[in-house]
Amino acid sequence: MTPQDLQTDVLVVGAGLGGIAAALAAADRGASVVLTEEHPWIGGQLTSQGVPPDEHPWVERFGVTARYRALRDGIRDVYRRRYPLTGGARDWAELNPGAGWVSKLCHEPRVAVGVLEEMLAPYRSAGRIRLLERVRPVSATADGDRVTSVTLRSVVGGADVTVAAAYTVDATETGELLPLTGTEYVTGFESRHETGEPSAPDAAQPDNVQALSVCFVVEHTDGDHTIDKPERYDFWRAYAPAAWGGEQLLSWTAPNPRTLALEKRSFTPNPGDDPLAVDADQSKNAGDGNLWLFRRIAARDLHEPGFYESDLCLVNWPSIDYFLGHVLDVSREEEEARIADARQLSLSMLYWMQTEAPRPDGGTGFPGLRLRPDVMGNADGLAQAAYHRESRRIRAVTTITENDVSYAVRGDQGATRYADSVGVGMYRIDLHPSTGGDTYIDVPSTPFEIPLGALLPRRTTNLLAGNKNIGTTHITNGCYRLHPVEWNVGEAAGHLAAHCLATGRTPHSVQSRPDQLADYQAELVAAGVELRWPDEAHPY
Repeated sequence: MTPQDLQTDVLVVGAGLGGIAAALAAADRGASVVLTEEHPWIGGQLTSQGVPPDEHPWVERFGVTARYRALRDGIRDVYRRRYPLTGGARDWAELNPGAGWVSKLCHEPRVAVGVLEEMLAPYRSAGRIRLLERVRPVSATADGDRVTSVTLRSVVGGADVTVAAAYTVDATETGELLPLTGTEYVTGFESRHETGEPSAPDAAQPDNVQALSVCFVVEHTDGDHTIDKPERYDFWRAYAPAAWGGEQLLSWTAPNPRTLALEKRSFTPNPGDDPLAVDADQSKNAGDGNLWLFRRIAARDLHEPGFYESDLCLVNWPSIDYFLGHVLDVSREEEEARIADARQLSLSMLYWMQTEAPRPDGGTGFPGLRLRPDVMGNADGLAQAAYHRESRRIRAVTTITENDVSYAVRGDQGATRYADSVGVGMYRIDLHPSTGGDTYIDVPSTPFEIPLGALLPRRTTNLLAGNKNIGTTHITNGCYRLHPVEWNVGEAAGHLAAHCLATGRTPHSVQSRPDQLADYQAELVAAGVELRWPDEAHPY
């Protein structure tokens, strides 16, 4: 090997939530791990993409892994130890620092970065986890059905690094290792003929992929903080897609995801609400009536007077959904161009809000809106990375379809039960508008399980899916793509790699042989992974 080459038991490419969970699980079981990340922050959709955790209503009691719960507890602990909370906030057992309506734990992304770094720290100190920062995969080698190495290239300059590993976990946001390793995969919308899904089209649409978004944070203070007019503002100001019923995208009006009726949202910065009264439960209230409150990540009234000049509002709204083109299986140049265009859309939304948006008092424009690049850890004020809702997906041993989780299909019998369950999850089937021109699909699901077979490619023997690249369809990706599910998927993959290293078994034999499966599942349960839902969980 050259000085830049590395050898490890487990290579985890992508340090989002799934990747970190995989690395922790494998290292805790004694495996050596190389973990890689492209962006300045680890944590993926929770941090560099800036998205507060989308979770189910029972998250405070059950339905997540013990390690995921430790992450949530750690975030709250930082606020209690380091932030000047009011007495009421400090005593709030289920503290929601942003008092946002989208999640029971809306918070600033940097806090999660610190907690995740803390979770990794002992393993890094012991040499069990080595983190390669600011690199992305560019090539891979295989020997038959086995991946033998992955080569990573610095995005800030430097020599390539090739990592050879017994097991590789693809925890990237878009399934980047699948084409590089020759692992069979699918993109976009499968056909009804292939999946049997009632909501699928007659013919496959591989280029029909959910919108991506580039999030940002604003506050509202005295003064005029209007940004320069974005280069693409005139285009985005006039854009009125069919999926919006002909309404302009830059608007307070958008389709209700569940009914598709056009609805006008309100926007009132720093409304003086009671943050302690927020009950973030989307099964009761979608929470997007006042967009300022929907994804608020810092509520100033939970803190001592004067600490925050303004609430902090995370903008991840329908108006910044980018669906002019996807970034799967396009050239690097095209990928960068489309993400740059998505960044222009986000800046255009901000400029529209600052200059033209209708105000409750009858005026127009909120020039007091100010970007907070320090909160996002990025000079331009936007998130470091695009929020990818949909990835390449492996051709898996088990493919989860609409018929397995949709309440309209399953009814009160509940989701499909899997003998090889490695975890649980729950979210509505929530698909945003897509590059094929489709509008929302947002329908009830039932509490579901994660089958081990969905993490295993049909052919490749030592590559495990550890993110949104598991064996879902375009439709079921809509409920398996959220934070706690991604973490659970990654954690199961890391445990599996370590289990196979320790026993000499293969992932496919563990999945297919009941005796081996029972051993592996017992290890998951001992580590705090829940394999089944309690009876009180229900559809919403």
